[in-house]
Amino acid sequence: MHALKKILSIASFSLFISAVQAQSIADNIRLNQIGFYPAATKVAVVVGENNGGKFYLKTADGSKTVFTGQLTQSKPNEFSKKPTRIADFSGFNKPGTYVLEIPGVGKSYTFSIKPEVHKAVADAGLKAFYYQRMSIDLPEKYAGKWHRKAGHPDSKAIVHPSAASDKRPTGTVIYSTRGWLDAGDYNKYIVNSGITTGTLLAAYEDFPAYFKTQKLNIPESNNQVPDVLDEALWNLRWMLTMQDPNDGGVYHKLTNPAFDGMVMPDKSDKPRYVVQKGTGAALNFAAVMAQASRVYKNYNKDFPGLADSMLTAATRAWEWAQKNPKVIYDQETNNNQFEPKITTGAYGDREFSDEFIWAASELYASTKQDKYYTAVNLFPDTNMPLPSWNQVRLLGYYTLARHQNSLTPVAKKDLPELKKRLVTFADELIAGANERTYRTVMGKTEKDYIWGSSSVAANQGIALINAYKLTNDKKYLEGAISNLDYLLGRNAVGFSFLTGFGKKSTMNPHHRPSVADGIKEPIPGLLSGGTNARANVQDKCAGYPSNASADEMYIDHDCSYASNEIAINWNAPFVYLASGIEALQNKASLTKK
Repeated sequence: MHALKKILSIASFSLFISAVQAQSIADNIRLNQIGFYPAATKVAVVVGENNGGKFYLKTADGSKTVFTGQLTQSKPNEFSKKPTRIADFSGFNKPGTYVLEIPGVGKSYTFSIKPEVHKAVADAGLKAFYYQRMSIDLPEKYAGKWHRKAGHPDSKAIVHPSAASDKRPTGTVIYSTRGWLDAGDYNKYIVNSGITTGTLLAAYEDFPAYFKTQKLNIPESNNQVPDVLDEALWNLRWMLTMQDPNDGGVYHKLTNPAFDGMVMPDKSDKPRYVVQKGTGAALNFAAVMAQASRVYKNYNKDFPGLADSMLTAATRAWEWAQKNPKVIYDQETNNNQFEPKITTGAYGDREFSDEFIWAASELYASTKQDKYYTAVNLFPDTNMPLPSWNQVRLLGYYTLARHQNSLTPVAKKDLPELKKRLVTFADELIAGANERTYRTVMGKTEKDYIWGSSSVAANQGIALINAYKLTNDKKYLEGAISNLDYLLGRNAVGFSFLTGFGKKSTMNPHHRPSVADGIKEPIPGLLSGGTNARANVQDKCAGYPSNASADEMYIDHDCSYASNEIAINWNAPFVYLASGIEALQNKASLTKK
């Protein structure tokens, strides 16, 4: 009898194991791997041929079914033509940890339904900037197992021949410490610092109450200044050193002549140079310093005189750009004239009307002097180009809308047109999203899948949040959330593009510290560039699927700098998107039905 019981027990256990294996994790169930707000839309995408039918929302251990739904009819993906079905469980709102289970397919990664579901990712996205700090040790107390020695003190930066002037001739040594590593490399670029720092400051301006309560465990966390402003200041203080005090011009970048190998920051000890002044650098600098001056003015006791110094620096850079409106940074031309040759990221831009609009808008908003507003044509055409490092016009529009209640008459007359353009742009973004196979704003056309496409998704989200702030229409916020869902797993490759978050997240970013530190897990909170339709052509890294569609061209490998690098100008809009949604969750009734 005992032997029979034992046999039956073994048989039962075997059946249990078989059942579990039959419902193994299914990578083709694509959803936000972090989770959902109770009252938000909750959608998963099932990729591949299946028999359809029902899906089951279960507790994390699979023991209890809490919601049953019907998969939609199969629909081919817009790009790959792979069949997809939707599991919509928006009707369920009880907080907890769950899995989706689909007979014949498997079960999803676990996820949460709860208020503040994206708080941890918002915090990590911002904390990632701490890990990018230059010129300082990152001790274990703040950096955990990713602690490291300081690199790139930049206390002896050399004036490159392209940057030489009478009062600062070639070879002059200047002090240009602090700042952030720009991306996967170890250089610092004013142009890319512009949109990055400006986006972080905009996030604070739009959601100050949210950031005032945030603690990230950085060295400054115990002071009275929000951590986002302490972190931004690490880069702003470096930017201030990049202005020539003799004429107000701004150097384009501080860089090694060539990219470093995959080594830790303290192992990179080659000479570093400040390179050519340019119009783009001057205007990015002017915009950010003008914006920073009004933000840090509220913390004058903590930083006496800082806001005034920033505004003075901004006006001097603006004046230099007015006198030098077309100084292009052309790296190839420079390399034909000067030694050493510079082969690091060019961030070359040849058209500066957008930078003039942004700088003028920030200076106007901070000074209320009409001369800045009237110095530019605010609406040179009907286009509404999504922000990127070389297209910053909308940053100026956001600022004017943000400060609409304090505009002078000269700007107030344009406010209706400005609002109309921002809302119309948002309407264009969300049009058709609910009919697309992934139900995201991201992915309307193949043009979304460029180098750094993750920042396209995040910047679309920012545009939608701005439209929500202007209209209080929840459809824009829902569109923004759909793009956060995209970044955290509801996409054609099934990756959460944020390191350290999600069961299937980017593990091997093109990021020198993450590659060289000997730690399996990458530094957390870094946003991978994501799917890039031309990545295989651009970086020629082996391993891209031969038949990948535009939304599938991605590999999680550190050689893939065209799809898997990280960059500060990608992390910043992610911080705005995740933090803005977190800040608005209660106002928009996302936490309960």
